[in-house]
Amino acid sequence: MGPTPRAGGPAGDDAARLLARAAILVVSYGSPELLERNLARVARAVPEAGVVVVDNYSTEETRLRTRDLCAEHGWTLVEPEGNTGFGGGMNLAQARAAADGAELLLLLNPDAVLDRETVLSLLARAEREPRSLVAPVLTDSEGRVVADRAVVCLADGSMRSPRSSKPIPPGGTHPWLSGACLALSTRLFEAVGGFDERYFLYWEDVDFSRRVVSSGGALVLAREAVAVHDEGGTHRDRDADAGPAKSDTYYYYNIRNRLLYAALQLDAGARRRWVATAPAAARAIVLRGGRRQLLRSRSSLRAAWAGTRDGLRLLRRAARGELPGPDTPIP
Repeated sequence: MGPTPRAGGPAGDDAARLLARAAILVVSYGSPELLERNLARVARAVPEAGVVVVDNYSTEETRLRTRDLCAEHGWTLVEPEGNTGFGGGMNLAQARAAADGAELLLLLNPDAVLDRETVLSLLARAEREPRSLVAPVLTDSEGRVVADRAVVCLADGSMRSPRSSKPIPPGGTHPWLSGACLALSTRLFEAVGGFDERYFLYWEDVDFSRRVVSSGGALVLAREAVAVHDEGGTHRDRDADAGPAKSDTYYYYNIRNRLLYAALQLDAGARRRWVATAPAAARAIVLRGGRRQLLRSRSSLRAAWAGTRDGLRLLRRAARGELPGPDTPIP
């Protein structure tokens, strides 16, 4: 079992005042069931906080269900015409929350849950340290730690966590916090320019963390705060009958955006190293879903090939100065 610390935060009127200054931001894509199961639970725990849901368009039926759900719970709904991706959706949610007066933000995945004490602990930390990006320890529903803190190894683009037995290769690292649950001030969000929408899905939290640090801010893991995140609830192979298999969407964007990150943030020598290690990186990302998936289908390998191909194309476009700006998603 994972850690079971209890979060600490203000109580009574102080807690109510803190929450009244905060907004919970959620980006949904085809997931009204997750909103009803998870977000509704969080919102009931902290009724003083505002809630902003961005429904990235998937189908008309899903949009109508999400609209009805938000009306039922009194949540603010933002309805872009298309799918803006995670970063674009969070930028829309933050803009609406800031317009409504929110000074503190809790960014939350639809497949993540946390209780009142944890919300208060995270927001109180973000209030005390307005230049800090604050994250809880993330566990799955069985109590196993799925994310606390991690680094990107600049030598080859691989990831390491404190639980990894692999050594960190020479060349330095970039630390980052998972975007599944983050607390921060509106001031910090706006100071770093929000999320880079070009990533669309995955690696935007890696990039956001890097820019927080580059701007003079700090990354804070609040170890007393624990949230439950059944990782992949929004992008998991729903046909899988066993094992941790993830969706081809997960594989494609993790593999592609590793190379996009290199294109946007690294020098020429580092980019060449990340290109050279692209096949090994793609294999490692696919194997996050376990080996058994390969017995059922080869679609994950096709997704890996496509992600590598398109990532290399983005690298070439970046070298020619042809990538769009950070406010334009690259689906």
